[in-house]
Amino acid sequence: MKVMVFVKATPSSEAGQMPSAELLSAMGKYNEELVKAGIMLGGDGLKPSSHGARVRFSGKERRVVDGPFAETKELVAGYWLWEVDSMEQAIEWVKRCPNPMPEESEIEIRPLYTAEDFGAEFTPELREQEDRLRAQIEGRNG
Repeated sequence: MKVMVFVKATPSSEAGQMPSAELLSAMGKYNEELVKAGIMLGGDGLKPSSHGARVRFSGKERRVVDGPFAETKELVAGYWLWEVDSMEQAIEWVKRCPNPMPEESEIEIRPLYTAEDFGAEFTPELREQEDRLRAQIEGRNG
């Protein structure tokens, strides 16, 4: 199963405080363990929300809202994409992670949908389109 692992933002990450050399080293070792275990598919840190934007949808209307965004606890500061056997395995890996922030922090784990989750609405034509797009993405990234 694939899971998205979110490193939640904190006041220091939203302030743009860069991690210490010690934290960068510890996270590098942790990422290396994830790669060696065949779990990590990708991941990156995100700049503070002051560098971002949101697009709000209301019918056909689109409204751009520039960052920063107020609720730090609702923001994401980084992510991993993992392939794991179970949610329990993902939790065990997160528990091994160094604290990604200089203050108290939180990491959220969410499973990705699979084609089977969409049922009959995900027609063979839509599955073929999805497979074609994934192949194009992999070809570009491979």
